[in-house]
Amino acid sequence: MPRPLRVATRGSELARWQATRISTLLGDDTELVIVTTAGDVRTDVPIHAIGGTGIFVKEVQQAVLDRRADVAVHSAKDLPASDSPDGIVLAAVPERADPRDALVGSTLDALPAGARVGTGSVRRRAQLAARRPDLTFAELRGNIPTRLDRAGEFDAIVVAAAALARLGRDHEVAEYLEPSVMLPQVGQGALAVECRTEDTETLARLAAIDNPRAHAAVGAERAFLAQLGGGCDLPCGALAEVVDGEIAIEALLASNDGHVVLRATARAASPVEAGTRVAETLFARGGRSLLDDEPGGGRA
Repeated sequence: MPRPLRVATRGSELARWQATRISTLLGDDTELVIVTTAGDVRTDVPIHAIGGTGIFVKEVQQAVLDRRADVAVHSAKDLPASDSPDGIVLAAVPERADPRDALVGSTLDALPAGARVGTGSVRRRAQLAARRPDLTFAELRGNIPTRLDRAGEFDAIVVAAAALARLGRDHEVAEYLEPSVMLPQVGQGALAVECRTEDTETLARLAAIDNPRAHAAVGAERAFLAQLGGGCDLPCGALAEVVDGEIAIEALLASNDGHVVLRATARAASPVEAGTRVAETLFARGGRSLLDDEPGGGRA
C-alpha cells in the first residue's frame, strides 16, 4: 500500500479546512502535518512588525523541504511576492473562492461618526479611511473564530469573505465590500499548493487539481506585488481575472493614512506582463513618490 500523501498546514481551523479541501480534491489517502509558524506564535504583535507577508508560510515550506511532508497548503494571500524557495514550486492554485472583504457588525454606511473598526490590515484601514475619514481603527489579530468572538468590542470588524464561507460563518456578514470600495489583498480567496521541484509524482497529482484561470489571476497579482519590491510596506491590493484570453488586473497603492489612494488597470497576454504593466502605470501616476517617501507600516 502506498504511503499517504503528507500535507503540511498550519493548525488553525481555517488552515485545516483548506488542507482537507486539497486532500478531497486530490482524492488520495492523505495525512495532515501540523506546523506552527511565527505568525501563529506572536498573535499580540501586528503582522507588519514581525515580518509581514511570509510569516505564515516559511515553516510550512520548510516541512516540505525537510521531507516531513510532501505538499504545503497556504492561503495564497500569505505568500510573499518572491518566488518559492529553492527546491519548492507553486504547483497548483485550485478554484478560487470569493476574493472580497466583508464587514461584520455593521454596514459601512450605518457606522456612526467616529466608529471603531477592528482590523490589523493597513490595506483595509487605508481604503476605509479614504471612504470614511471619520472612522477610527484598532488592532485585531488572531484566527477567524477569535476575531469573530471579539467583534462585539468594535462597531465593526473586517475579514475575508472566503474565510467566513469556508468556516460556515458567512451568515454573520453585514456587508460584502465590492472591489470598487475595497480592493482585496493579492491572492485573497485562493489556495496555493506547493511541493518539491523534483517530486514528479506529486507534481503530476497537483497538476490535476490546478485551475489555470485562477492560477493565472493569482500569478498576475503576485507579479504586481513583486514590482513593488520586497521592502514595500505600503497599503496595496490587486484583483485579476481572465477575460477573453487575456489577464485583466486592477491594482491599488495608497498612503498609510488613506489620503492618497492610487488605482490603475491593465490587460496583457501573460500574468507577469499584466502585473508588471499595472505596477508601472501606478508608478507613473505617483506611486513611485509614495514608495520613495514610505515611512513604514505593514502590508495586508
